[in-house]
Amino acid sequence: MADAARSTDRLEALDITRKLAAICGTPFARFAGPADEVAGRTARWVAVPGGPHAAAEVLRLAAAHDLTVVPRGAGTKIDWGAAPAQVDIMLDTGRLAGVWHEPRGAAVAEIGAGTPLRAVQATLARTNRRLPVDAPSPGATLGGVLAADESGPLRHRHGSPCAQLVGVRYLDADGELVSVGESGTEALGRATPGSGGGRASGRGPAGGAGGDPGRGGGDAILGRGEVPGLDVARLLCGSQGGLGVLVSATMRVHAVPAGRLWVSRPVWTPLEVHDLVRAVLAADVDPAAVELDLPVPVPLPRRRIPPSHPSVVNRPDHPAVTGRPAAGSLVVLLEGGPADVTERAERLTAVLGAEAIVSHHAPEWWGRYPFAPGDTALRIEVPINDLHAAVYALRDATGGPVPVRGSAGAGTVHAALSGSLPPERVASILTAVRSVLIARRGRCVVVAAPAAVRRAVDLWGELPTLPRLRSAKAHLDPHHRLAPGRLPGGL
Repeated sequence: MADAARSTDRLEALDITRKLAAICGTPFARFAGPADEVAGRTARWVAVPGGPHAAAEVLRLAAAHDLTVVPRGAGTKIDWGAAPAQVDIMLDTGRLAGVWHEPRGAAVAEIGAGTPLRAVQATLARTNRRLPVDAPSPGATLGGVLAADESGPLRHRHGSPCAQLVGVRYLDADGELVSVGESGTEALGRATPGSGGGRASGRGPAGGAGGDPGRGGGDAILGRGEVPGLDVARLLCGSQGGLGVLVSATMRVHAVPAGRLWVSRPVWTPLEVHDLVRAVLAADVDPAAVELDLPVPVPLPRRRIPPSHPSVVNRPDHPAVTGRPAAGSLVVLLEGGPADVTERAERLTAVLGAEAIVSHHAPEWWGRYPFAPGDTALRIEVPINDLHAAVYALRDATGGPVPVRGSAGAGTVHAALSGSLPPERVASILTAVRSVLIARRGRCVVVAAPAAVRRAVDLWGELPTLPRLRSAKAHLDPHHRLAPGRLPGGL
């Protein structure tokens, strides 16, 4: 409260608080506390509107008082990307929740932005359906997943969450409720069960976990001078609330697969991963996901441990068994009918060799990031034929192995640099890795980092689409009231 009163006349600050309480209800509007921050920038007020119209009123109030607004879902990725220049009102979307238009067999569902992804999947599971979205952040809301365009292992077959969009409702900077694409009701009239299947070809144009705007179709639409239909919806993906406040999204849904098997094989070098991924994709087994885990290798034991020892039993990748340090695993997820999945798993194990293992359960690291709070988290995107070169470049730049995990079959992985590395060292690593990737049409983006690193390095690297992104910001938020500074170029 003291911070707000220092930067705004105390009477005006109290007046704004009263107005927020009148809009949202007294329990749902307050002065912000120390924990209400965005990438280290503390908010002044927190508002939790009870519905779209209340959220619109909050934005209109912000416009009237020239205040900035930053949306927040569950806060699982609130520290990702750049810090906003200012956070006046943190608009919590927790009450913009629900799953609608989801009768049995429907191929779409309209979902409130503040709905936890786990709750969405549990609701859809009652009619044997799911979103083909498996973002790694525990507790994440659908709005937060879309705002970061955060993808998990299923990105291999289905593309990013933004590829599942049929329509959205969002609030612009002036508090106008805008609907683009199709609502759940409209889409139900057009969709048929099972539609939208097969691997999606596009990513959200502003997509990329950690705020990586400016890719894909969104750039093209700005080049045409218009922002129609779903192009706008997908432009919001990855924008971290900098272009609009998502209220709800109508998403494609799919039947829950009856059978799932994970086929894993230990790997020791990035080049081996390259060869195995090519073999998997050429094997005609229709993988739902192809994931890689390259932890820092364990040292060889001083004495050979018998394979029957409890510490290594059921671990064919352990150095005591293989005689060489294990670097990680390549794991392929197969989904479909039980008999079909079993037959495909048999064919895949023949391709991967005697070291391949079939399991009914995912490995412990599946769908998890390799970085921890306080680390510098990187996302590397590169054509799959050059993924090994990217990993080698990262190892060369850091002077040793780096934890790498992600979708080897889609050419998108995450890596972790120790949070103890000084900012100038991180900057030199980024420069070296990006110089290798640029010739391979790849990118290295800083997803999250300690504050000192975030201030010292270029989070996004080269972004040729920045002029078009600037045009999008000017079109959708001309007064820079929505999450100012969260987008590249300080937008």
